[in-house]
Amino acid sequence: MFFFSFYFKPSSFLVRYRAKLSNWLLDLKTEPQSEMATLFFFPFLLTLLHSTSATSSSPPTIELFRNLTAALSVTDFGATGDGVTYDTSAIESAIDSCRTTPCHVTFPSGGTYLTATIRLKSGVVLHIKEGATLLGGTRLRDYPIEQERWYVVLAENTTDVGITGGGVVDGQGLEFVKRFDEKKNVMVSWNWTGACLGDECRPRLVGFIDCRNVKLSNIELRQPAYWCLHIVRCEHITIQDVSIYGDFNTPNNDGIDIEDSNNTVITRCHIDTGDDAICPKTYTGPLYNLTVTNCWIRTKSSAIKLGSASWFDFKGLVFDNITIADSHRGLGFQIRDGGNVSDVIFSNINISTRYYHQSWWGRAEPIYVTTCPRDSYAKEGSISNLLFVNISANSENGIFLSGSKKGLLSDLRFINLNLTYSRRTNNVGGLVDYRPGCQGLVKHSTAGFIMEYINGLVFDNIYMRWSDEQWSAEQLGQWNNPLDFRSSTVNNISMLNFHSSLYTQ
Repeated sequence: MFFFSFYFKPSSFLVRYRAKLSNWLLDLKTEPQSEMATLFFFPFLLTLLHSTSATSSSPPTIELFRNLTAALSVTDFGATGDGVTYDTSAIESAIDSCRTTPCHVTFPSGGTYLTATIRLKSGVVLHIKEGATLLGGTRLRDYPIEQERWYVVLAENTTDVGITGGGVVDGQGLEFVKRFDEKKNVMVSWNWTGACLGDECRPRLVGFIDCRNVKLSNIELRQPAYWCLHIVRCEHITIQDVSIYGDFNTPNNDGIDIEDSNNTVITRCHIDTGDDAICPKTYTGPLYNLTVTNCWIRTKSSAIKLGSASWFDFKGLVFDNITIADSHRGLGFQIRDGGNVSDVIFSNINISTRYYHQSWWGRAEPIYVTTCPRDSYAKEGSISNLLFVNISANSENGIFLSGSKKGLLSDLRFINLNLTYSRRTNNVGGLVDYRPGCQGLVKHSTAGFIMEYINGLVFDNIYMRWSDEQWSAEQLGQWNNPLDFRSSTVNNISMLNFHSSLYTQ
């Protein structure tokens, strides 16, 4: 920071030309004509500009260049960008050299910067320019000892951090495929290390843990080996103009996982991946004030899913103007661990769902709202005050609304729904999916709405159409069924303008 102190008597001349002088000073700051001109005129101009506010004999203090952003290129610290040599040390040196904030660590276009885990510090933004790629390593030694810190990019306990620039962060997820399979890939697992169990023992792509003021914008996140963007216990998060591409046959490559984090905005994002696309979770605390708008999603699992990790409450979520294409499930709630959900709005959403192999959770439901205990030790959470308004869906299966005896669904409203049901694939139908836990997969004929354990349900202006599909009379009787209630478990229902009919394609 530079500081100058002056004492000057104000005049009408200075007041009159203050705006012009300000603009001239800005030109000098951004496009200096010469070093000598800058050194000569700055003190003089600053004296003129600030003297107009002097009201006493005390000289004012003037702060110069307060909002300038520092920019450091990783190539100036030795990064090669050849995609073969590890540039981790050069990137870390650039980050450590940030002395003022904000500080942009830039990755020049044309380079592929191979790295092990890199850590951000407060005030640092990775600026990966268009045409540049930050490439995650595929070796176990590229990541910290602690499995919970296996990320290509990691920020912990920081403020004012992010990623931008128009470039790519690539996790090389296909290098973690042990066997390619169109139904579902079999993945490499580092569980032999003892760091984690099961088949989900792979590095994530980008993680922000215990951070404030996080912003990701104008960036592409590509081919995560596991979860792509992980937001954990953070406050004030903005994710905008982010594209996420994961292999469509790879399990657990979620798009955005928001965990125990509050005051989040996601907008203008494009997510095309194998597993859940936008997935709020609660492990250690509640999640509230999440807004998602103007997004496009395709997935072999749930486009939007609350849970299944749900030990604490979800409250105040809004999803608006979203397109869901060829996904296994549209809007989903998997509440399994005793947390409660309330005050959630879904509006202006266009959904297309279809069957995929049943090894993926989901059975082509456009809307799926469920609460049941994960196991005999889990509590039953409740779901209340949901609004679905202006929803269009073209699906192979109906809407599933399932509470539980001690975890009722209550005050659900469906207003202005246009639902079209038709079979488009040869995958097995006739199943209700309670997974994870609960009852698993259960045989059940298709219905427009399947409902159980609900108190308070409003249907207003519902249009349901069923493709006749050249069914036999027996098949048609199991297909064209608008409402299916579990006896004596659904109460306080209001129906207005509910229509259901067959159509011929």
